[in-house]
Amino acid sequence: MSEAPMNEAPRSGAVRLIRNHRLTQAVDYAYAAAVDVPVRSLWLAGACPLDTEGRTVAVGDYAGQAHQVMRNLVTVLEGEGAALTDLVRTTVYVASSRQSDLVAVWDVYREYLGAHDVPSTLLGVSVLGYDDQLVEVEAVAVLNRAEAG
Repeated sequence: MSEAPMNEAPRSGAVRLIRNHRLTQAVDYAYAAAVDVPVRSLWLAGACPLDTEGRTVAVGDYAGQAHQVMRNLVTVLEGEGAALTDLVRTTVYVASSRQSDLVAVWDVYREYLGAHDVPSTLLGVSVLGYDDQLVEVEAVAVLNRAEAG
């Protein structure tokens, strides 16, 4: 068992974000997240840049689609009595091979997450499921059983 010193981010609900000082601190995400039981887990499908009519918004605009994706993610979480600070893990998909496009999406994503630097993976992929879709975010959230509805 390692004796690596750990630095924890401020607690939010059931989620405790963890940083490891033996790894670089030049990243804007936690390396791990811990959750104490009993909890309620939410496994969210990928949030897509769709409006209420099912149309892809901000065609050709990575940042614009990222904003819609994050708004849709917040809507799903709020519907279950949760918030972005209850996220324990995310995966951000960007339909591009250009790092600048990934960074544009990541910057929007980080705006919404603020200090909650949840463990996340950012991926460039060749294609996503909807016409003109450039961005998608999958997430897992955990709520304290006492706070869960």
